[in-house]
Amino acid sequence: MAALGVQVNAGNDDGETNTAVRVPERVLRRDQARLEEAERRRNVKESQSVSEEKSDFFTSTFNTEKTAVEEMLSSCNENDCDKAAKTLEEITLKIQQLHKFLNDSIMFLTQYEIRQAQASLQKLQSSLAEKRDEVLPKKKFAFRSRNTGASKQPAPIQQTTDKPASDAAGTVVVDAAVSVAQCGFSNVDNQVLIKQAEEIQQGDVLLSHLTNCKVRLYGCPSTVHIKNVHGCEILCGPVSSSVFVDQCTDSTLVVPCQQLRTHNTTATQIYLHVTSRAIIEDCHGVRFAPFTWTYPGMHDHFKVAGLDPNRNNWTEVDDFNWLAAGTHSPNWTVIPETERICSWDVLEHASKQ
Repeated sequence: MAALGVQVNAGNDDGETNTAVRVPERVLRRDQARLEEAERRRNVKESQSVSEEKSDFFTSTFNTEKTAVEEMLSSCNENDCDKAAKTLEEITLKIQQLHKFLNDSIMFLTQYEIRQAQASLQKLQSSLAEKRDEVLPKKKFAFRSRNTGASKQPAPIQQTTDKPASDAAGTVVVDAAVSVAQCGFSNVDNQVLIKQAEEIQQGDVLLSHLTNCKVRLYGCPSTVHIKNVHGCEILCGPVSSSVFVDQCTDSTLVVPCQQLRTHNTTATQIYLHVTSRAIIEDCHGVRFAPFTWTYPGMHDHFKVAGLDPNRNNWTEVDDFNWLAAGTHSPNWTVIPETERICSWDVLEHASKQ
């Protein structure tokens, strides 16, 4: 059987037509495949070149701005409180801009570059908090300790640090300039727990060993760590970097962040706004839905955290225990729209005791 092909007529100088030459179709297909592969490789090379250029631009610009912030921190002193306060506000704004710059550049950065930038931002946030404590006068506030016989309803807990001293009149004095590493709640059952933005101050927040608690974090933490919680409802304002969850069961988490990392978690609902990706590992029965909480000032907190409120990748979940390409992980699902919670209990007034 003759091979299928394309007939080519060859002519001589006198215009006479010679015997037709057939080019086999498989040869044509092979040539076409070679052309397509060459085009693909050229596109990949161009794309890689563009990504490298973008990465180099990000690294150069980021390091320049980081150095400028570090110099501003070094020059800030307590001799002029008004000038120091203005400088710290300017530094805060620059760090916010760096957060946004990182968020906008994630698509073409490697995981190593992202981690390095996040670590640098975390160090800047910590240095800012330390400098603020150093050069600005520390404020004190006081609240009356609750009479145990006055009400059976538990009082919202304001601090997780060691128990503060009380004076003879029962007034508990608490230092408002709490270290960022100490912000949060630990070892609490059946309580309403609230942190306001002025307490969080863009620092790290730790929530650990909580059972049947309702937690509200108003403001924009730098990072949030949630460990060993059971039966809790945790609502948080915009987080400028990552939320880390470990050993969480039968709980509901509502949080916007740059990245979510969840480990050893079961039977938990997560209402999520994430500008990068969500990662789960050793998890079962985790359900996701878009972030639905709001409170006065949240829009401004999104700006402070450097998060884009219009960019939410809540359905892009990477399961490190499920590597089967093209098959959905059985460890997480999407909450049906009919089952999603759209309004949440308002608890902000409970903190005013």
